[in-house]
Amino acid sequence: MAEDRFARTAHQAAALQDARAGELAEQVQSFVLPAGDERAIDVGCGAGALALALAPLVREVVGVDRVPELLELARERAPGNVEFVEGDATSLPFEDASFDLAGTLRTLHHVYRPELVVAQLARVARPGGRVLVIDQLAPIDPLDAYPIDRFERARDPSHARLLPDVDLRQLFDANDLALLRSQQEEERRELGAYLDLAGCEGDARERALALAPHGREAYTATLGWYLLERR
Repeated sequence: MAEDRFARTAHQAAALQDARAGELAEQVQSFVLPAGDERAIDVGCGAGALALALAPLVREVVGVDRVPELLELARERAPGNVEFVEGDATSLPFEDASFDLAGTLRTLHHVYRPELVVAQLARVARPGGRVLVIDQLAPIDPLDAYPIDRFERARDPSHARLLPDVDLRQLFDANDLALLRSQQEEERRELGAYLDLAGCEGDARERALALAPHGREAYTATLGWYLLERR
């Protein structure tokens, strides 16, 4: 189960999150430009990376995840205006239009039905509120996307499928989300550390290394950032 993998590697994930916290906070502030009085939600929060980046920028943040071990680490890092609760990203335990900002970071590719997560983000965002989606992107050509997904699943069985930019935009349109701005960035991943992050060891590690898209040292992933308005 995906939850088992994330429970086993919770401390590795939190350590990487801590190392990147300052950079992520600056990126989120410049991309989202929050007003400061928002009630925000981080869906699939893990150890709280997005929630903690938002905390000094908004009034209140709620983080939601299915893995208790990750939530425990998130609470250890949380300031007073952040709350973490256990819940399912595809069926959030909140009323419609109950948040000013609804976000998710590196979550959709772990979900077999990512359209449900996007629908939940749109549902809990108030009309005129914002939705933030950040995730790794697939190449638009399925023949190019297939080997990347195959490698990612070998590295991490919780990986479901990467979506290309065009598919994400269709999901946004289907949920009445208007795109305000977007950007893409390249992220170089050293394979040793990247496999360690997923707890990929033994035969599984050798298989993943053999499937790595650009050799056994590193590969470059593309991250998409999207800020949307709930119509």
